[in-house]
Amino acid sequence: MVVVGDGAYQGRNVVERSFNALKHWRGPATRYGKLAVVYRGGAVLTVVLALLRN
Repeated sequence: MVVVGDGAYQGRNVVERSFNALKHWRGPATRYGKLAVVYRGGAVLTVVLALLRN
């Protein structure tokens, strides 16, 4: 059993939730998201919007 401090657990939780939100965003799943540059732009936009919300 691995003992993890509260701070480390909270940081890990934030990272996991952020990736989960990014994966569930449906913008890149459309037909327009087939190019890598469009997919990356959508991912960057999602991250920026998440940062602005906080």
